[in-house]
Amino acid sequence: MELSRILKPEAVKVVASASSKKRLLHDLGDLAFSAYGVNPSAAVEALLERETLGPTGVGHGVALPHARLTDLDRVVGAFILLEKPIDFEAIDRQPVDLVFALFAPEEAGVEHLKALALVSRTLRESALCSKLRSNNDPSTLYTILTAAQGAQAA
Repeated sequence: MELSRILKPEAVKVVASASSKKRLLHDLGDLAFSAYGVNPSAAVEALLERETLGPTGVGHGVALPHARLTDLDRVVGAFILLEKPIDFEAIDRQPVDLVFALFAPEEAGVEHLKALALVSRTLRESALCSKLRSNNDPSTLYTILTAAQGAQAA
């Protein structure tokens, strides 16, 4: 599985600031709608429901919200760089500025987990996260994300 197969360039965005975690999840729903045609209200509802099970802020300023949706036929992703980090109830209690959301079909068991592991591995690289944080052009961010994975595979 490759990041370029689950993330479109149009699904990468820089957001100056989000007033709250809930507002950020709405931004992700809107981004998933514009890039993939996902029902934005269903996406936000599913993300909020998943967050009630436990926060998806994984630490070091990274959050990986994810949800399953009925109207998808494959796993898709959306990435937001926040210029101003927000509280995301992360496990290390640090504010979050790198957010990679995954949306998967309800029946996508292994594919969903593979995609989550791939994104988690990619955003665990501190050098990659530094590169992402030092750029605010969505096409550059997309290139950094997708090229990083190619370098890991080599």
